[in-house]
Amino acid sequence: MLDLIVNADDFGLTRGVNAGIIRAYREGILTSATLMANGPAFDDAVELARANPGLGVGVHLALLGGRAVAPRQEVTSLADRDNQLPDTLFVLLTRLSSGWIPTRQIEREFRAQINRVLDAGIVPTHLDTHKHTHTHPRVMEAMGRIANEFKIRCVRKPFEDFRISMSNRRANGKGNTRQVMSAVAAGTTAPLFRLLVKAYGLLTPDHFFGLTVTGRLRSKGLLEIMARLPQGTSELMCHPGVCDDELRQLPTHLQSEREDELTALTDPNVRRAAEARGIRLIGYQEIVRNHAA
Repeated sequence: MLDLIVNADDFGLTRGVNAGIIRAYREGILTSATLMANGPAFDDAVELARANPGLGVGVHLALLGGRAVAPRQEVTSLADRDNQLPDTLFVLLTRLSSGWIPTRQIEREFRAQINRVLDAGIVPTHLDTHKHTHTHPRVMEAMGRIANEFKIRCVRKPFEDFRISMSNRRANGKGNTRQVMSAVAAGTTAPLFRLLVKAYGLLTPDHFFGLTVTGRLRSKGLLEIMARLPQGTSELMCHPGVCDDELRQLPTHLQSEREDELTALTDPNVRRAAEARGIRLIGYQEIVRNHAA
């Protein structure tokens, strides 16, 4: 069995990002997206999701960047006086590791974000986190409890198969060494993640790709993934989008790179390669169906 979920992160970040995600779904190989409940273009993303019911939509839980969704009085250690979440991953991880942020506040913010998505009429297919913060044990634990609370069965397993990932990275060029280091660091918590997934009865894809080539995913790299995709279910994380003025004003290093990824995801040669190898493009919903069968 060769099943592949192609998931776009940051749905709701800007209208240009939303437009790119929908184009990658309609014209390319994208099957899934994760919605940012605190994204500036959340309402636009919701409208687009309703207009494209075949697109699987999960929740991209955010503990950094933008405003908290929970009321300020419920997340006083997580958010500042203006209810802004930490600006950087370093600041967030420092506060988490020092115990500055109580786990219950992480859960409250996650609960508020999921409720906002549900209130918009969208039933989440799965959960993942912005900047992969659920590789931190405390965030991981909080996400497991909240997933159970909302009966969301699937979560992202953000640990890459380096044999294929590094080959894909070479196919895309030199790539970003920082992303490789992030992937290595995340991998140290994989054993705990497996234990928590089992304890909470959660489901994940068997394999994960995309972290080491974030912002550098090109057609050549996608073709490499299609050629070397392992048996089972895999997730490919991506970040398509249209780079407009709205996006350029945000503090994100993925700007024009999103258009490059969009070009790759809509390359007809990539879809043909998937079809030739018998790869089934699916959403997270299929993991639950396969488990129940």
